[in-house]
Amino acid sequence: MKKIFNNIPSVCDMAETERSRTLAPRLRKALTIVIALLVNIGVATAQDAIKATRFISDNHAITAVASAHRYLLLPVEEKEDAAEIRVIAGNHCLKSLRVRLAVGKPDYLVPLDLQALGTKEPVLLDIIFPANRRSSGNIESFTCWKYMKESDSFDVTNKEKYRPAYHHTPAWGWMNDPNGMFYKDGVWHLYYQHNPYGSLWDNLSWGHSTSRDLVHWTFEGDPVEPDAWGTIFSGSSIVDHDGVAGYGKEAVVAYYTSAREGQTQSMAYSTDNGTTFTKYAGNPVITAKAPDFRDPHLFYAPDFKKYYVIVSCGQKMNIYSSDDLKTWTFESSFGEGYGCHEGVWECPDLMKMSNGKWVLVCNINPGGPFGGSATQYFVGNFDGHKFTCESNPEVTKWMDYGKDHYAAVTFDNAPDGRHVAIAWMSNWQYATQVPTQQYRSANSIPRDLGIFTDGGEDYVSVVPSPEMTAARGRRLASPSTKCEIVVSKLRDGATIVLSNGKGEKVTMKYSSKNKAFAMDRRTSGKVDFSDAFPCVTTAPTHGRINALRIFVDASSIEAFDADGKMAMTNLVFPTEPYNKLTVKGGKAVIYEIK
Repeated sequence: MKKIFNNIPSVCDMAETERSRTLAPRLRKALTIVIALLVNIGVATAQDAIKATRFISDNHAITAVASAHRYLLLPVEEKEDAAEIRVIAGNHCLKSLRVRLAVGKPDYLVPLDLQALGTKEPVLLDIIFPANRRSSGNIESFTCWKYMKESDSFDVTNKEKYRPAYHHTPAWGWMNDPNGMFYKDGVWHLYYQHNPYGSLWDNLSWGHSTSRDLVHWTFEGDPVEPDAWGTIFSGSSIVDHDGVAGYGKEAVVAYYTSAREGQTQSMAYSTDNGTTFTKYAGNPVITAKAPDFRDPHLFYAPDFKKYYVIVSCGQKMNIYSSDDLKTWTFESSFGEGYGCHEGVWECPDLMKMSNGKWVLVCNINPGGPFGGSATQYFVGNFDGHKFTCESNPEVTKWMDYGKDHYAAVTFDNAPDGRHVAIAWMSNWQYATQVPTQQYRSANSIPRDLGIFTDGGEDYVSVVPSPEMTAARGRRLASPSTKCEIVVSKLRDGATIVLSNGKGEKVTMKYSSKNKAFAMDRRTSGKVDFSDAFPCVTTAPTHGRINALRIFVDASSIEAFDADGKMAMTNLVFPTEPYNKLTVKGGKAVIYEIK
């Protein structure tokens, strides 16, 4: 382009000497126009190819992308409906996604990974908007064309005041249920329902994070993405120590729900410790004639030398057995008449406890003790074919009595026979409305599950995993956004208040007389984004609490009986951090979480 600019004077001088002076201005003007067009074409090709947009109708556009950079950054405006985008190269659709493309002011950008498309050709985005000019104006004036850009990087620097310091969160985008969790070679692998293209539920894939201490997490990408069978719903993974599935010893085998018109169970396997997965050519593997058939959870039962998968099916749980993790035999169903049935049963788990009893975990939405989603469970026995609950059918047991504990499941292959659970720390009543945008949702701290007896009934005990004790740092004089508060020598009527200078507070009360613990977040800070958010949650304590462990992060409070007989998880959104602790009826020590 420099050469063209440098040659302008000589071309014009030739015109003036060899032709009439009257032709020179016209030639100069024509050359200037041609050069400008060439320059503009060069700029569009090298820097701004995505501006090459053809408008097909009031709600249909095709945009060219040069693919010269790693990412195409897409501007999102959350109040808009999702546009359908097909990524096309060489007349083949490489990817389909849904994005709430900005019509007015964008809320944030999300990355489309161009390198991951597997082509060096320029690509086209075939975009169908859900609205037309009657409701959203002229498609050519949408701001997405202005803010869409290519980039070699995507900034994930935290922009949110409420992003937790020591709870797992997605680097960006929406997250709900934990999926596919396993432990191997000193590394904890956490997968989760992830929307990489916005902070609202959509485009469900499995995001992947790893940790060596269950406290600090590293994002590893999205190894299981939607395919022809649908989007990727919840599921589980198992370390195939003996290689029975045919992919080698220590391969990781995952089962997940493929969700399209119906819901079916599909398989994938990994030979690189869960970094990448190959989908089984015989998918879908397990099917049933049911509208809500999802969330397969795998486990191996040494007592019966078989592999099992438990799958939610409407308001019951189906159990299947296998010798090779591919061919499954239906064994039985559990659920009819037992526990809470006010919502759909989801995200099951089935495990043998240290005392020989079995626990069947059943997450339910809605129907929780304080509205919305929650985790119930049943204690009983499993004979290799059928689970039998030992309680009366009308008995309902909750794993956590807060508003924000759902989809709790355990890690496969945890060391020392531990049952380590992590939950989604939100509630379907308001999960899409919480006051964050760069990301939405966090996971609970890890909890070790056990069992105890009270009044002739067996219950699941829940204690913070020992990794949380190992994460304790120095003692603090006042609470911070990343701390653990230990309150001991509790007396009847004890009150614990976390507050800040704006009068926002969370009040916790313990009654040994009533065997109850309560947490009041009605004046905790921002509460007006949902009528279902401000509330008081109350839990039975199954006897006396000698000490409480309270974990405070930027947007959550989790309280535990130190002996594991009570757990309560609640989100909070104070406009400034709680920096004052008032305790009456007990003695408190505050530890920083490193």
